[in-house]
Amino acid sequence: MRTPLIAGNWKLNKTISEANKLATQLVTGLTGVSDREVVIAPIFTALSSVADIVKNSPIQLAGQNCYPEESGAFTGEISPLFLRDAGCQYVIIGHSERRQLLAETDAFIQQKIVKSLAGGLKPILCIGETLEQRENNQMFDVLTQQIKGALKNLTAERIATLVVAYEPVWAIGTGKTASNEQAQEAHAFIRKLLAELFTPDIAETTRILYGGSVKPGNVDELMAEKDIDGALVGGASLNAEDFIRIVRFN
Repeated sequence: MRTPLIAGNWKLNKTISEANKLATQLVTGLTGVSDREVVIAPIFTALSSVADIVKNSPIQLAGQNCYPEESGAFTGEISPLFLRDAGCQYVIIGHSERRQLLAETDAFIQQKIVKSLAGGLKPILCIGETLEQRENNQMFDVLTQQIKGALKNLTAERIATLVVAYEPVWAIGTGKTASNEQAQEAHAFIRKLLAELFTPDIAETTRILYGGSVKPGNVDELMAEKDIDGALVGGASLNAEDFIRIVRFN
């Protein structure tokens, strides 16, 4: 019912020539993939050239962030309009690094969600708790607050293309991965919350990705869980062989 989605977030890595090389390797290695979606998110400067490389392949593009205005006096920002113009179909919003390093709030993230949907992009909304919050039994409260804040005043119809990525902050780039049981517990909670806030149909059709040190060695077990519909991959997406193996999970 839910098409698996594997997304690679390249973060602040890969020059244009390096991004082009990696994209070319991925196009070759993912030939014939049709039963799952593949998305990569290069740096902004490489989007247009990578878009040319992945055209007519199974790979789609995402922006790593956006600003909630179409254009104007917003130095250093990029809007959904320009991401679409560069070839993007998706955009990552609310990543924990932006929440922590740039103090992005749920209200600001909500504005980005609204503008992205209006601009024809599919948002990948990132949520997740810190280690301290988990150890203090605040995980469910944090996830509830982040989802309610990001999707405030949105209807079920408007979020039909939304993707949620659960990324426990303590597992991002640390080498630590939530156990299959921990990940499934969080995903099931998120799906139940979406049903309560919107409709059971939205909950059943919304894809919920797991992110946090996903690797070739753990992707098969994670993807076997009932409510895990894909992965948002960081470091392993920078290596063609590793990312191809993750996309081709069993």
